[in-house]
Amino acid sequence: MTRPIIKVLVVDDSALIRSVLSEIINHEQDMTVVGTAADPYQAREKIRTHNPDVLTLDVEMPRMDGLDFLERLMRLRPMPVVMVSSLTERNSEVTFRALELGAVDFVSKPRIDIRRGMEDYAQEITDKIRSASVARFHPRLVTALPVPASAVPPKSASVWYSSERIVVIGASTGGTEAIKEVLVRMPHDAPAIVITQHMPAGFTKSFAERLNGLCGIRVQEASHGERALPGHAYIARGDSHLTVGRSGADYVLGLNQDAPVNRHRPSVDVLFHSAAATAGRNAIGVILTGMGKDGAAGMLELKKSGAHTIGQDEASCVVYGMPREAFLMGGVDEQASLSEIPEKILSCLARGGGRKLRV
Repeated sequence: MTRPIIKVLVVDDSALIRSVLSEIINHEQDMTVVGTAADPYQAREKIRTHNPDVLTLDVEMPRMDGLDFLERLMRLRPMPVVMVSSLTERNSEVTFRALELGAVDFVSKPRIDIRRGMEDYAQEITDKIRSASVARFHPRLVTALPVPASAVPPKSASVWYSSERIVVIGASTGGTEAIKEVLVRMPHDAPAIVITQHMPAGFTKSFAERLNGLCGIRVQEASHGERALPGHAYIARGDSHLTVGRSGADYVLGLNQDAPVNRHRPSVDVLFHSAAATAGRNAIGVILTGMGKDGAAGMLELKKSGAHTIGQDEASCVVYGMPREAFLMGGVDEQASLSEIPEKILSCLARGGGRKLRV
């Protein structure tokens, strides 16, 4: 059965950006631009007229900024939104706030002065529009202040989290909020947590800093060659694969510019394969919401190495793509809702090692 054409409304105050995005979208056979708008007031009328499936929304616009419009939209007429953001410190912060308010995903603005790389950009934004068109909406748990101590599972006197243990997490569409919901519930002495989230270069530092202000553990953008320490979480840079290696008794992080895997750099598969080879049964693998199959093969490799593997369930995913592929491939030991995953991780850590390998 032929899938219906995805109707897209492009909202941006720049006529040139509206034209570029429209050209990219209309080039695809499964989507079309049904209208464009220069500000939220025009957008409101065109939503009523065209009933689009997906909205692309500029962060900074005249008359009403993107955040105010998004907040009203999600309250009165919820629909899939992909934010289009310039790469600035302020816009990074606004973009992550937009994801908290209900935007499905975001892309950086196209570099219209540089034609090289436009094909990759077109692939990125159209993929995200496709993901948004099938996204589920969930109530947003907006964390405006650091999570209270009562929300973080206390460390029992009988529990000791071995420094041999390590947690690796992969996510894509919807993953920024999912990762936050996991990390805010990690105790300050949790083993090192290493994360690959599909995200454009330049946004990962702001993402890590935002999480660091909300969590009991320290969250930072990963650096090449640094030790992965307990009580820390490390976010892959938006332009580099992230790996886990070994130096004596320590886990050591690596960054590289190897070719994209599953069209992604960073790739979840790259992280998971490295953890399987390095940590084996001392690892816990977690795959969260996201479109596509990145991480599925690596999740299976983790499971084969003796690691315990957890997949987010369909009901709690924004997009049940990556967790589904990992489950169908046989790489998931257990599926759980997003709200249950932090407890699953801690319970596994408290039990000690991973699964026993069959011989």
